[in-house]
Amino acid sequence: MIDWKSKLSSRKFWAMLGGQITAILTAFNAGESVILQMSAVIGSLGMFAVYMLAEAHIDSKREEAVMGIEFEEEISDDE
Repeated sequence: MIDWKSKLSSRKFWAMLGGQITAILTAFNAGESVILQMSAVIGSLGMFAVYMLAEAHIDSKREEAVMGIEFEEEISDDE
């Protein structure tokens, strides 16, 4: 099964996708402005995906840290 979280956070994946779309558009004789616009859209989507996944990772680590502190406080209160 494909690990989409890993794929979407990979700069190599977005570079490959941009390259593939550029090659396909070139093969179909699309204009330079169309190719440039599609490259910009793909780059923008890649940056958005990486940012969102990084923020989710940071938030989960922050939550784990808070939960760990609360758990330790409960243990020390019981003793």
